[in-house]
Amino acid sequence: MRGLVVKGIGGFYFVKTDEGVYRAKGRGLFKKSNNTLMVGDEVELIISKDGESDSLIEKIYPRKNCFVRPAIANVDQIIVVTALSEPSPSFEIIDKMLVNAEMNLIKPMLCITKPDLDQKGLLDQILSIYKPIYKCFVVNGRTGEGVDDLKASLKNKKTALMGPSGVGKSSITNLISPCALMETGDISDKTRRGKHTTRHIEIFSCQGGYIYDTPGFTSLYTEDVEEARLSSFFPEFVDKSRGCRFDNCRHINEPECEIKSAVESAEVAKTRYDSYLSMIDEIKRNKRF
Repeated sequence: MRGLVVKGIGGFYFVKTDEGVYRAKGRGLFKKSNNTLMVGDEVELIISKDGESDSLIEKIYPRKNCFVRPAIANVDQIIVVTALSEPSPSFEIIDKMLVNAEMNLIKPMLCITKPDLDQKGLLDQILSIYKPIYKCFVVNGRTGEGVDDLKASLKNKKTALMGPSGVGKSSITNLISPCALMETGDISDKTRRGKHTTRHIEIFSCQGGYIYDTPGFTSLYTEDVEEARLSSFFPEFVDKSRGCRFDNCRHINEPECEIKSAVESAEVAKTRYDSYLSMIDEIKRNKRF
């Protein structure tokens, strides 16, 4: 029987089929082949004969795509979620998540939460940077304002919500898929960051598709990115880079670089360029080890 892995906890996987959701274990051969099961995997399931024992996942069907962190597969679209306060937005984290989506040939979207807490004019700043590049939503998780526009974009799609802890991913999930009833968390008093309320990845039905609610992360890795290709994952860099003097321009120290000129003229946001340079440094550090 074919099914969809909708949750994985403590070595057990919950597989949704046409006949219901079954708790299952993976065959030992998955461990031997280092083929780790992921939430979002389409699998072949052997149902236990007695109806009480755990079922067995016999096969993983080919994946459309997969992510390492969070460990999810077969995503159609990604919505990067960031809050305007508690926790304050990190442009570098936003950009890393956007790059991870671009690397997997997925056009991401951006959802900005907690607009009622914006006291620094960050909403206008964030929209001015990202709206020319990506589809953006502004959602108030407390009042539900803006959620209808977001729901419309989820129809018949498998959508992953990604973002740091405390930005409101579970609150959004509750608004668009009330059957989820995910626990929502407070902010840590010491760090003013979220407390990782979502401790595991789980998929919920939504708008004829599925939504992946993922744990929050404050750090991401760019180990799989080649330095020479990084700029291609910044859409606003692509056209401008054709005007660089050198075809292999890295947009760092090279003369007559169109990207650096665009940053100076504010055609490219400095925060985006700073994120790019930070990722370049991270890629170089990873190569040393």
